[in-house]
Amino acid sequence: MTEHLNHFIEGASFEASDGRRINLVNPVTEQVYGSSAQGTTEDVDRAVAAAHRQLEGGAWSQLDGAQRGQLLSKLADLVERDTELLADMDANAIGRSPIEPRRMDLPNAIANLRAAAGWANQLEGRTIPTGGYFGTKTLSYTVREPVGVVGAIVPWNSPLMITVWKLAALLAAGCTVVIKPSEETPQSALHLAVLAQEAGFPDGVINVVTGYGNEVGRALCEHPHVAKISFTGSPEAGREIQRTAGVLFKRVALELGGKSPQIVFDDASFDDALRGCALGLFANQGQVCAAGSRILVHRSIADRFGAALADAAQTVNVGDPRQPGVQMGPVAKKAQFDRVNRYIQLGIDQGASLLAGGVSTPERGWFVRPTIFTNANNTMAIAQDEIFGPVGTLITFDSEEEAIALANDSSYGLAATVWTTDLVRAHRVAAAVKAGAVGINCWSPLDANLPWGGVKTSGIGREGGFAGAVAYTEEKVITVLLPS
Repeated sequence: MTEHLNHFIEGASFEASDGRRINLVNPVTEQVYGSSAQGTTEDVDRAVAAAHRQLEGGAWSQLDGAQRGQLLSKLADLVERDTELLADMDANAIGRSPIEPRRMDLPNAIANLRAAAGWANQLEGRTIPTGGYFGTKTLSYTVREPVGVVGAIVPWNSPLMITVWKLAALLAAGCTVVIKPSEETPQSALHLAVLAQEAGFPDGVINVVTGYGNEVGRALCEHPHVAKISFTGSPEAGREIQRTAGVLFKRVALELGGKSPQIVFDDASFDDALRGCALGLFANQGQVCAAGSRILVHRSIADRFGAALADAAQTVNVGDPRQPGVQMGPVAKKAQFDRVNRYIQLGIDQGASLLAGGVSTPERGWFVRPTIFTNANNTMAIAQDEIFGPVGTLITFDSEEEAIALANDSSYGLAATVWTTDLVRAHRVAAAVKAGAVGINCWSPLDANLPWGGVKTSGIGREGGFAGAVAYTEEKVITVLLPS
């Protein structure tokens, strides 16, 4: 069935103002299966105006935190009801196994909506003692107000989950939003907007404009009524967003990916570390911002560990993810297929050794074989650059100090994992690694109650947890003169 997707603005479906459309392509078959509206500046103007009206005296602006929380709870129930539909939308759009969004993305999204429902009534101000006003006592207090209209720019790798990370928090804070989903994966964001309408959110609170970043994304960054941009994607796009939005002094939150180290010490549980490293490399075809693609292994176990990880890579069943027994589908798009293969060839050219996989040349579909490199060093492109595919690079170390130095020798700082049974060492290394989140003998969980974000090139700001909701507010100071 051919999908014909349009913008969702102020509760209604709209074609692009000039009628242009974007083809949607199946990464398994490379066939066009539908299209979406190719948004224009005029479309963004219309959506922002609708969102702005709701803040300036609209029904949304009249709701208190408890009432916003009730709507978020209803939306969580509806997302839970449509879990399979939403999971399949995301899985089919990027060629992902539908089991993964069912088990990870949708439960996380639902949990974030329910957590935000509680935060909506907890964004409290504070009273602050002062020295008074020219000898007269005062009462000074603060209130938290919504920052305004938010432009939420979402990537293609986990579309619904990352959309909800932004949406749940900003709605709890009382903001309104224009969502720009990836041009490859607009389906779940549009369905989420329809569910919000069903839940009772006023029309115009949540708007979705589909299209390309250089037009729709730029228009959001340049629009005078957009107060904040929340972006998840590449550092290159993040730099451009910061430059553009900075002209109008917009608030900006940027989650820009990573090159996360997994540090495997010689005393680690071998089987647990092996399973964890494989999960960190191959989940969602390696198209995960926190993918643990740098495997730092103590020299004494490196050969054994590398051989076991290569075996794990070779046993992954790659194919059409809709077929029984298939564990890994294709990467999401042709440009990503070319990028991953280019890095694999670059790793070979720079002298790393292949333990598994290699450059892929499928007859049809953007399938990449899980690939493991060894005999690598931390200066190679495969160790420094975010590849965003199922490619892991093993690098050996001899001491704890060397492991920390290697882990921190990166422009990124999103996540890290430490595999060891020595908990004193675990805490010591976790404190020394420069990353936004560190897991000890596990992945740092994407939990609705925990903040998520990175340092260095991995971005600015946090999503998730109470901090994620606070980030969509401004603190206003009010001072009252108290004459005696």
